Amino acid sequence: MVRPENRVEDRKDQENQSDRRRVVIALRERAGRTLTFIRHREAECIEIARARMLAGSKLFADEASHWDALEADYASTRINPSESYSDGHGKHMNMVESYFSRLRRMVVGQHHHVSHKYLYQYANHAAWLEDHRRRSNGGNAFAILGGGSTTP
Repeated sequence: MVRPENRVEDRKDQENQSDRRRVVIALRERAGRTLTFIRHREAECIEIARARMLAGSKLFADEASHWDALEADYASTRINPSESYSDGHGKHMNMVESYFSRLRRMVVGQHHHVSHKYLYQYANHAAWLEDHRRRSNGGNAFAILGGGSTTP
């Protein structure tokens, strides 16, 4: 791995970056599902969000500049995660951060390596676990068995 230079214009790390690198994009519904998408760049989330968000939805996001494109269409709240994940008054990113925390622990603690080819399956599995974390292990086991027995 090439160590990045201090100044942006001196950096050569982009030319050594693998074309297999992927990012996980997650959208969470309040009291709903976690939707995951695998893309090459995080900025590709704008088209995904536009296609899935209903009119009148409220967007909670970090301060990345690509979210600016949605501010005209949706009520949005931006949070700087380097300062805090929540302001204590209803503005927070805790739902999506909870998912990413679970995904990171899964990859580092259980799998140790995830191929870009199968990343979508790991991301979906972590999303299912996050969405059903309050259900008992037995309840989750029966849900999996029931789903598997009714699927052709």
